[in-house]
Amino acid sequence: MTASTAPRTTVDLLELIRGRSVVALTGAGMSTDSGIPDYRGPDAPPRTPMTYQQFMGDAAFRRHYWARNHLGWRYMDGARPNSGHRAVAALERTGTVRGVITQNVDLLHTKAGSRSVIDLHGSYAQVRCTRCGHRISRMSLAERLDAANPGFAESVAAASGVEIAPDADAVLEETAHFRVVDCARCCGVLKPDIVYFGESVPRDRVDAAFAMVESADLLLVLGSSLTVMSGLRFVRRAAKLGMPIAIVNRGATRGDDLATLKLDAGCAETLTTLVT
Repeated sequence: MTASTAPRTTVDLLELIRGRSVVALTGAGMSTDSGIPDYRGPDAPPRTPMTYQQFMGDAAFRRHYWARNHLGWRYMDGARPNSGHRAVAALERTGTVRGVITQNVDLLHTKAGSRSVIDLHGSYAQVRCTRCGHRISRMSLAERLDAANPGFAESVAAASGVEIAPDADAVLEETAHFRVVDCARCCGVLKPDIVYFGESVPRDRVDAAFAMVESADLLLVLGSSLTVMSGLRFVRRAAKLGMPIAIVNRGATRGDDLATLKLDAGCAETLTTLVT
């Protein structure tokens, strides 16, 4: 059965899931009800995501990024799980969901209580040195950036409201006065422990995600357009295995032709209905 002929109600989704072991693959649409915007949703404004090559190749670009992130990460850190995240955690507790592969960097599945989570693209809460590999918390870096840029965060916040992008990046125009800090151990370039566009997901993380998919009976895609291969490859693997695939997303996805069932709906409302 393909998505074009499948029933399109939450009841039908519940029947498809019933008695099966489910792995959830989640994208930005999962977190929009937590106030974190989507890159590609129907109502998302045009955005140009940062690439790995831009970040590593241009000191001015890194300065601009860190100035914006210095505000944006606090917003993401304060975000709270919505009813969809809580529903996924509840389904894990009952044994229906065996694990979550998330393309999001917001840690909201973990905050909601999910225990088996693969953060495919890393998380906003860690920073890594690109030279020596040393990792520190984003809070530790914030303290160093505050010391190097006294009053910066307060002055920007007082001047106007700050728009936040899905990667914890605040939308600011003027950042030339911002001072960046380097790795305290080796003076290398610090980078958020997030997989950027143009950068590969670590192989061990990909292998763990494939193993999680292959151990399940059904793949449930939640809030992802599957535009990038990072997520689409798991849908293709499930299809190759003959595994049922259910997709819940507002708008079309690149995996619709492989889906057993497709719901054009919001994640929070659909998942809440499943658990109630």
